[in-house]
Amino acid sequence: MTLRPIRILGTGHALPARQVTSAELDTKLKHRSGYIERHSGVRKRHFADSTEHAAGLGARAAISALEAAKIELSEIDCLIGASATMDQGMPCNAALIHSALGMSDAAVPAFDVNASCLGFLAAMDTVSWAIAAGRYKRVLIVAADLASCGLNWDHIEASAIFGDGAAAAVIGLANEDCESKILSTNLRTYSSGVELCRIPAGGSRFHPSRIDEPFLPLTTFRMDGKGVFKLASEHMLKFVDQLLASAGSTRDEIDWVVPHQASHLALSHLTKRLGLNRDKVVNIFADHGNQVAASLPTALDLAIRDGRICRGHRLLLIGAGAGLSIGGAVLEY
Repeated sequence: MTLRPIRILGTGHALPARQVTSAELDTKLKHRSGYIERHSGVRKRHFADSTEHAAGLGARAAISALEAAKIELSEIDCLIGASATMDQGMPCNAALIHSALGMSDAAVPAFDVNASCLGFLAAMDTVSWAIAAGRYKRVLIVAADLASCGLNWDHIEASAIFGDGAAAAVIGLANEDCESKILSTNLRTYSSGVELCRIPAGGSRFHPSRIDEPFLPLTTFRMDGKGVFKLASEHMLKFVDQLLASAGSTRDEIDWVVPHQASHLALSHLTKRLGLNRDKVVNIFADHGNQVAASLPTALDLAIRDGRICRGHRLLLIGAGAGLSIGGAVLEY
């Protein structure tokens, strides 16, 4: 076990102004009252309008995280975009967030770490080693995703569970007089599931100039929900056991589990399969839906702000995402 003296200095999140209830979707899609909520587990979620973009939403979340950390933007020496979806083909989302924050002349490095729904975990793991080695002092991680523009409403299973949002965290080296640290991290990819969750368009493989099929259908999200559930379930229990063992911890020593908000069924299965106390699982799914990479850090921020997560608590951050990838971290907040 290699401890990293890393402290989450502050967190924040942001939501689009427009709130969409499942009752509204029932009416719009001509379903019986209660159909969408019953099948998706979501009461309400937020959707961005055509004037909003992920970089702007991410900048709002970043400002909130900086305020919570009580530090100035000028004190940040690296910015990482951890979004699963891109605002545009290039430059990276981190550069766009950098610009949206007014950092154009700051020369602070900005780059993306994209691991689908696990972007925040992957970014925190990656940059924490650089912080521990002295390369950076304070890093701003921002995950911002607009899922709503890529949904196919002919497939309720793969559409009604999603919402838009952004979340951010400032991380840095822990002082000698505080107990904050990362105890263990892990990320594994089982690419037998590479076709289970995907948006084909957006890159060179299905560029309009290279295909002989309609382009627009390729821009929507496609998911084999049962396939994702089966593959993730095959590996999750062993993965968590090994992650906890690496941290020198047990389930009983975990104060809070902060999972990626994949779906209400996934959260329920995770809680039961791992034998967790549901009162110790941060679940924001019903009021936010699956915000892709922003889901886990949004749940983390809300639980910190409402006082559930306090300094000294031991956290298990866990999730699965397209790839198919499974990731987790055990840390002392």
